[in-house]
Amino acid sequence: MTISTTTHNNTIHPAIPDLIKSYHPELTAIRHDLHAHPEIGFEEVRTSGIVADKLASWGIEVHRNIGKTGVVGRLQGRFPGNRSIGLRADMDALPMPEETGLPFASVHPGRFHGCGHDVHTTILLGTARYLAETRNFGGTVTFIFQPAEEGLGGARAMIADGLFERFPVDEIYGLHNSTQSPPNHLHVSAGSVLAGADFFDVTFRGKGAHGAHPDVAHDPIPAITELVQALQTIVSRNVPPTEPAVLSVTQIAGGSAYNVIPETASVGGTIRAFSDDVRKLIRKRLTTIAQNIAAAHDLTADIDIRDIFSVLTNHADHVEIVADIGRKVLGQDQVSTAPKRAMGSEDFADFLQHAPGAFFTLGHTGTVPAHNPGFIVDDDILPVGATLFARLVESRLKAA
Repeated sequence: MTISTTTHNNTIHPAIPDLIKSYHPELTAIRHDLHAHPEIGFEEVRTSGIVADKLASWGIEVHRNIGKTGVVGRLQGRFPGNRSIGLRADMDALPMPEETGLPFASVHPGRFHGCGHDVHTTILLGTARYLAETRNFGGTVTFIFQPAEEGLGGARAMIADGLFERFPVDEIYGLHNSTQSPPNHLHVSAGSVLAGADFFDVTFRGKGAHGAHPDVAHDPIPAITELVQALQTIVSRNVPPTEPAVLSVTQIAGGSAYNVIPETASVGGTIRAFSDDVRKLIRKRLTTIAQNIAAAHDLTADIDIRDIFSVLTNHADHVEIVADIGRKVLGQDQVSTAPKRAMGSEDFADFLQHAPGAFFTLGHTGTVPAHNPGFIVDDDILPVGATLFARLVESRLKAA
């Protein structure tokens, strides 16, 4: 097996096996097809069908409908071994428009792979095909294709369906594409690297009336605007300055006509922190503030706060394992392990509570960030990501 280490136009070319390089056209076609047919969380019927059919065609044991639309593939190496590694990719798209102008843009208005999950799915398929053809390892690989990562609890759904009881793993890894790093640059760091997150909704209920007669109404509009302002004091006046936290109001609704005082008004948003104790504090303060503002305006308050994402904590030993593979595949200067936190969230965090492992990012060309209508991923990331996953398996499940 020959390995490419050439450079061209000052771009570092990673050490990709020839076999994986040969998959690049097919992987690109798969990715473009998935991109053109995005499916949102727990609706990934077409996507999961493609995944299951591809895995089965390569001789991989397939299990479907885990966590509703999730797929698991299991592959034994050709050497004896009792250990197992899990590799995970998410499959869902976002409920948002696409404005990329790509020839393979979404055919479904209001649905878009604006985060790169089509890339993650394709990378793991490339990994699965390579390992199925080579089987140069001892033990078992579990390929986890997860639904509904975008705030709908897909990881928790798979876990509740017995994922780790049915398919136990000794360690687990996941990746995410990134425009915040140069192409082919891997970043992984130990500890809490992505925030836990709650989503909240608060609805004030009062008494509607004609806009000309506010004296006979119990108006929720001034109360809800007061609440938005008051919520901004929770982090600044309650959370210790040494504890990063964010509370963002992202939705506000109320009223339907110019001359009608509505009976209800509502706000929604997100709470994010790296400490569960801080999250509990924010939830408590939000509830107290909302209840008291409602009472002050002779309203009632419906408060719904939902734990959506756990804090994602990478295990130090497995961070170094990923970094070592990255240096071998990408080059010494293309790997960073400096501590780095982001207030974004990822439900791979829930998998890491069941098995040690690490979540890492891989850079690609492009300047438009994820979750933007113009977000584009460079297809050159596909064989690179597949190589990193494959080398992790071959390194951690060495032939006896």
